[in-house]
Amino acid sequence: MEELEQGLLMQPWAWLQLAENFLLAKVFITNQGYALLVSDLQQVWHEQVDTSVVSQRAKELNKRLTAPPAAFLCHLDNLLRPLLKDAAHPSEATFSCDHVADALILQVRSELSGLPFCWNFHCVLASPSLGICDSLASIDDWIERLFEKLFAAGNNFNDLYLVSQHLIRPLMGMSLSLQCQVRELATLLHMKDLEIQDYRESGATLSRDRLKTEPFEENSFLEQFMVEVRCLSGNLCFER
Repeated sequence: MEELEQGLLMQPWAWLQLAENFLLAKVFITNQGYALLVSDLQQVWHEQVDTSVVSQRAKELNKRLTAPPAAFLCHLDNLLRPLLKDAAHPSEATFSCDHVADALILQVRSELSGLPFCWNFHCVLASPSLGICDSLASIDDWIERLFEKLFAAGNNFNDLYLVSQHLIRPLMGMSLSLQCQVRELATLLHMKDLEIQDYRESGATLSRDRLKTEPFEENSFLEQFMVEVRCLSGNLCFER
């Protein structure tokens, strides 16, 4: 499960609009399970499961489907990827969410092998072990705890609401905007590579060799980008 936790840390946040619900979400899925984090900037919900939970829930929700857990996980990854990472290619599934007590249920409806497929993510309020927030899963309470660690005890924290409104939330919004711009630029570079390739196939050559470039590797670039972001955030948190 440590792999899921570390993988989730490397994933970017994405906006998720479901009817009247505007949420932030990130997910990491492997053939061993998944980890999902959802927030409305007031509370944070989380679910992390392994193959045993996936197998049991699949049997309960999809009695007509028989497949190994890895197949269901792969299908969920294919459904969530367009929703969170590639808005240019809409997901073939429908999504909705419900609040049940302190939990958030994210519902997915699609087809698998020609049969109806449904899945419910059961997200509970994030626990302290995630290093995100306390048992109330309040963003502002988490910020207060962070400041308690950064500053000496006895200071006045009455202005933490302002810090949240004018620093933390704007930074998260800026981060999301930058992630969108990175994806748009990556798409543009990919199109430029296709354009250059078309010129070459038509017989065009460069007049100066130093202008030659290699094709843009989007996956490698995005992976390195997230590694650098994670390293920078780690330094901000721990080099105090």
